[in-house]
Amino acid sequence: MKLTFVLRFMFLTFLLTACSAFGRPTLGTATPVPPTMTPLLSPTVVWFPPTETPTPSALTAPTATPDYAPGLGRTLYADDFTDPTLWSDLGTDYIRDGRLTLAASDGTYLTTLHNNLLLSDFYAEVTARLSLCRGADEYGLLVRAIPTSYYRFSVNCNAELTADRITNSQRVPLKMPFPTLDAPRGSPSEVTLAVWAVGRELRFFLNGHYQFSVDDPVFPSGSFGFFVRAAENTPITVSFEDLVIRAVTANQ
Repeated sequence: MKLTFVLRFMFLTFLLTACSAFGRPTLGTATPVPPTMTPLLSPTVVWFPPTETPTPSALTAPTATPDYAPGLGRTLYADDFTDPTLWSDLGTDYIRDGRLTLAASDGTYLTTLHNNLLLSDFYAEVTARLSLCRGADEYGLLVRAIPTSYYRFSVNCNAELTADRITNSQRVPLKMPFPTLDAPRGSPSEVTLAVWAVGRELRFFLNGHYQFSVDDPVFPSGSFGFFVRAAENTPITVSFEDLVIRAVTANQ
């Protein structure tokens, strides 16, 4: 009796287990899922990137203005224009009130030289006052001069400059005419003329401003003087005053 009960219980358990197995779905093979790629990070835009701070450089010293009249020394000669005997071809009417005055007309060329000066290396400066002057009328300085030979630095009333060598009254151009803002146009007016002469080099100045230089070995020394020239039939009258001549150290 007991054996029959056990066998029945085992048979029922087997049937229930079998039915449960048929009722459950069969597990299928899992489909592999591809791994998800980690997205790459986009670069961050830097709108104002830092810049390298430059290393400050040493300050450059400003270039000094060239000295076109170096080596100036003691005063060799000064003239207040009170003694007409010091100047050639001039009477008392040409020197008065501390001025040496030259007047010419009708194309006349008038010069005067100092009678006692003999200069080689020097710097000379004088003020010219123009009472009558127009157009191509000329005035200026005679340098290292004898009566018929000298260097001539000219200014005309068109505000142009020239330089010539006059040899036995024959003209050799050293500087062709060129305009300058430092020369006055017409009269009345005034201008300071200066020349620096060392060796074969001569430099010309107006109102303290360097204008040009010439290089010429012909005349190493001579006197100093002035001139005026009336270009046409109109007169020219120019007065010179406060002449100062200084020594120049040649090796400068």
